Amino acid sequence: MAYQSVFKRIELKYLITAEQKERLMRAIGAHLREDAYGETVIRNLYFDTPDYRLIRRSVEKPPYKEKLRMRSYGRAEKKDVVFLEIKKKYKSVVYKRRMSMTEESAIAWIEKREPSAPLTQIAKELAYFRDFYASLRPMAFISYKRQAYYAKDDRELRVTFDEDIRYRGELLTLDSEPFGDALLPKGKALMEIKCIGAIPLWLVHVLSDEKIYKTSFSKYGTAYLKFILPKMQEDKL
Repeated sequence: MAYQSVFKRIELKYLITAEQKERLMRAIGAHLREDAYGETVIRNLYFDTPDYRLIRRSVEKPPYKEKLRMRSYGRAEKKDVVFLEIKKKYKSVVYKRRMSMTEESAIAWIEKREPSAPLTQIAKELAYFRDFYASLRPMAFISYKRQAYYAKDDRELRVTFDEDIRYRGELLTLDSEPFGDALLPKGKALMEIKCIGAIPLWLVHVLSDEKIYKTSFSKYGTAYLKFILPKMQEDKL
């Protein structure tokens, strides 16, 4: 399957209840079409330094922040192809660069500097990121069930719903089951609207009618503040 490797867009986030999601889909479902991945369990490994330099800076909400993660759409064995990607955010605009590698090759390329990446511009950007932070390694596993849609009249407009979002700090591989600590209360979901320009009026009206308001939510950031940081503080006692 061909995949998009470069993204530049605005990502708007909303925390909603199951009832709001049901009403939303009744109202906007006719405008949407399920994307190529449809409904799947996404697995992510977030890379960071041993002292969590990347996420510590991110939760301070600077104008510019960046993350490195490896992602699979479903369970991935060591030899399966996954996505290695840099996600950067400057003010309200998200930039993403990604390339495909096997999980085994990606880990070796980052941690051992083995020459397993393709010779592309994106690989050069990823290599610069890797070398700048020097001690990167998998530090967090985050999984969630995602339903993904795009607008019938605008493929650049995407709507996703993430549920059962879970974090763990051990068994950091993409071939494992998606277990861990819940990042959201039961019955809550994270909806994201991803677009290049303005949100269409049909979607604005529904959000207004349902009194659904934009929020700030980072999966890795929430995991850090809710689980990682308290454990680090406890270990110091």
